[in-house]
Amino acid sequence: MLKTLIIVLMLALVASMGSGFYYLMLDQGDKTKRRTFHSLGVRLGLASALLAVIIYGVATDQLGHRNPWDAGPRPNASQNAD
Repeated sequence: MLKTLIIVLMLALVASMGSGFYYLMLDQGDKTKRRTFHSLGVRLGLASALLAVIIYGVATDQLGHRNPWDAGPRPNASQNAD
């Protein structure tokens, strides 16, 4: 569920970047239109939400790395028999 939310937020960030570029090209030279500025505000909000979700996921141990070398050495079953 958390990974899905992260993917949705990342896709929303990309869409916001696209709309910001579109408005930037469309409103060139027009100082009365603030659509590019509003798109930047939406992008900042999405980025902070994404950062908060990632921090929450790492803090609750729902996200993290599971590398084999982080587990440490495992003793063999024959060594524990003694």
